[in-house]
Amino acid sequence: MDEVGRGSLAGPVTVGLAVVSHSTPDAFPQGLADSKQLTARRREALVEPCRQWLADWALASAGPAEIDVLGIVGALRLAGWRALAEVAARGHAPGLVILDGTSDWLGPPEDGLLSGLEPAVVRVGTPGEGPGEAPTATSAVGPVLPVVRTQVKADARCAVVAAASVLAKVHRDALMSALEDPGYGWASNKGYASAPHIDGLARLGASEHHRRSWHLPGLGQAGHY
Repeated sequence: MDEVGRGSLAGPVTVGLAVVSHSTPDAFPQGLADSKQLTARRREALVEPCRQWLADWALASAGPAEIDVLGIVGALRLAGWRALAEVAARGHAPGLVILDGTSDWLGPPEDGLLSGLEPAVVRVGTPGEGPGEAPTATSAVGPVLPVVRTQVKADARCAVVAAASVLAKVHRDALMSALEDPGYGWASNKGYASAPHIDGLARLGASEHHRRSWHLPGLGQAGHY
């Protein structure tokens, strides 16, 4: 499992979940690597080979409003749970999840801090849907969480995490490029801080796609919402 969009000023945070099984071929797609090491064209070319290689996969997001309410870690958790629920509905719930980095953002927080996520509406796909397709049902019950293992640079060292990284990055980039853009430069910056994005914030203020709980550059002391 890997995430993209954590440090963006706008748009969702997206989690990619790639599942392998005992029957998954050892030979992963040629050229597969951490999505940050690949060009946009190469990432897009790897999407279909990754889908064909994996036993299952899912993509799920938490939007700006959810990030504002839950915080970025809570939003990552919600997106991860949504992805787990989707593959579980197809009978492919993993027993172990590898997360890139050192932080387990997927597991429940301690000391009752889960209250902000309960009852979390977790998207559940109906049988017969293709991997990654939009679910048609919802549930207020979170998934049965697998064992989580964190690994530094897992997206560069582990093929299945790299596949999750590529799928998540291509999916979120497409979401950001498709947004109506009055002048923030979504297509080029994908919601991250850039000179055109900050200039757009100064001229236009924050949009519905911005994370309004964050200190957004270009808005001045009073803000400009």
